[in-house]
Amino acid sequence: MASSPDSHSESEPLLETPLAAAHVALGARMVPFAGYLMPVQYPEGILAEHNWTRTNAGLFDVSHMGQALLVGPDHETTARALEALAPADFVNLAPGRQRYSQLTADDGGIRDDFMATRPADPSADGTLILVVNAACKGADFAHIEANLPATVKLVQRPERALLALQGPEAAAVMARHCPEAADLDFMTALPLAFDGVPVEVSRSGYTGEDGYEISVAAEDAPALWAALLAEPEVKAIGLGARDSLRLEAGLCLYGHDIDLSTSPIEAALNWSIQKRRRVEGGFPGAARVQHELAEGPARVRVGLKLEGRAPAREGAEIASGGEIVGRVTSGGFAPTLQTPIAMGYVPPALAAPGTSLDILVRGKALPAVVTTLPFVPTRYARKQKTGG
Repeated sequence: MASSPDSHSESEPLLETPLAAAHVALGARMVPFAGYLMPVQYPEGILAEHNWTRTNAGLFDVSHMGQALLVGPDHETTARALEALAPADFVNLAPGRQRYSQLTADDGGIRDDFMATRPADPSADGTLILVVNAACKGADFAHIEANLPATVKLVQRPERALLALQGPEAAAVMARHCPEAADLDFMTALPLAFDGVPVEVSRSGYTGEDGYEISVAAEDAPALWAALLAEPEVKAIGLGARDSLRLEAGLCLYGHDIDLSTSPIEAALNWSIQKRRRVEGGFPGAARVQHELAEGPARVRVGLKLEGRAPAREGAEIASGGEIVGRVTSGGFAPTLQTPIAMGYVPPALAAPGTSLDILVRGKALPAVVTTLPFVPTRYARKQKTGG
């Protein structure tokens, strides 16, 4: 999950994360993104940063994301409050586990996507930890607060920063500072100590690689950032490589691949709606989601590989037999595959892997083939499932 950069008004001052000075000191090119001044790339460039993350470990500042707690009297009360706004099964989320979901609108469109974690500590029973997209966090938190029962409160956490360490060497690096992190399974989380500093660590991320997201008090973020960058396997990575990495992983970018016009089923996010919720419903847009699960959606998100070297950007039309059948929502050159790739929506009859389509770029039809997602195999640290 990540958000689009287009929500910022030029009349509003740009915000900075606690690591802004660190980015500038590294020579980052800073750009407006979701209301913040953020690093898009460092001097070595996006291609080098992308490849470094796939082979070593990339360090990302994602402190602009929205962090909050949902706090109620017990887990079931809090989980059911969130289930009234989103289609995932939070009631049966086990302690210490994390789940991806979407805030849905009454017509089944996606207001935003987010991560929710149930703390492992029994003393935190009744709390869920939320992380939402930067561009949507104001609207998300207002929407959640306006729809909570009186016994459940939303507590925003602007005092915290968020770092992501991603790549095949991430676990080895974390083990030197925070040994317990190496034992975490994919989509699990624990409160730990990093060089003695309290942090909340989840084994998750947005690149398709094994890795971690680390929530830390804002005042401790620069020291944690510096300690990780001092490791030989770690380099700072900007928003540019973050986007090419997530595209190779086939993950949605909010505001582009998913938005209020797309349902979770159209976006091929069926896996994020557990069986109980599919049957029971009880979330905004459930009627549409259940209908699309039963009858199939009118369109579906697919991956596309293009011939040649020219990439197809967002908005390019997708054609079949000379007729426009869809539109690209994300596209670019895949450094790992050395070929242009894209994601977009097409009718289900044209969504089977191997289907030949055309993408119209500057009036020229570029041949493309529907491809199974992700484009690059994920390397998450999955262990045997224990429930939740």
